[in-house]
Amino acid sequence: MTQTIDIDTPHGPARAHLHHAQKPRAALVLGHGAGGGVEAPDLKAATAEALERAVSVALVEQPYRVAGKKSSPRPNQLDPAWLAVTARLAGHELEGLPQITGGRSAGARVACRTAAEGGAVGVLCLAFPLQPPARKDGSQSDSRQGELDAVGVPMLVVQGVKDRFGMPTSAGDRRVVEIKGDHSLRGDAEALRNAVGEWLSIF
Repeated sequence: MTQTIDIDTPHGPARAHLHHAQKPRAALVLGHGAGGGVEAPDLKAATAEALERAVSVALVEQPYRVAGKKSSPRPNQLDPAWLAVTARLAGHELEGLPQITGGRSAGARVACRTAAEGGAVGVLCLAFPLQPPARKDGSQSDSRQGELDAVGVPMLVVQGVKDRFGMPTSAGDRRVVEIKGDHSLRGDAEALRNAVGEWLSIF
């Protein structure tokens, strides 16, 4: 069963596209990249695999996307909006299910930053943008490694071997799976699904 709902947040309405498993044992809430939407191929692949593993899925559009804007706002808007969505889903549509959060690229960053406050039991990162592009003056921007290291629950990072934003490393409860392709993760949908499915089996 699928369902689409709008959810009020401090920064305008977000939209959740819900895909309900028949007898769900957990829920996976995924966000999109900065310039893309929930129709991204890797998000679709992860959704299909999760449903086969009896995990319901919510694909979340941030308020700026719902409003038709393409430019992503700063974390001080993204993170509170995301937390409002995950709280609403936990209390209603996905009530009683352990909630795994995640997303692709910028959406993965949001999930990492909010994992503790939102009570996530796991975090799924698709194409985590580890190293930002160089600044206009040519100097290197700071790595986003700290966002990964701050997550205190099991984490899976699925990364293309040719991702221009770098390759995270496995450590502790963080598992990194390298697959064929670049930041789009279009290169090997089967490998992506296998990695996600195996990891979801721990919940």
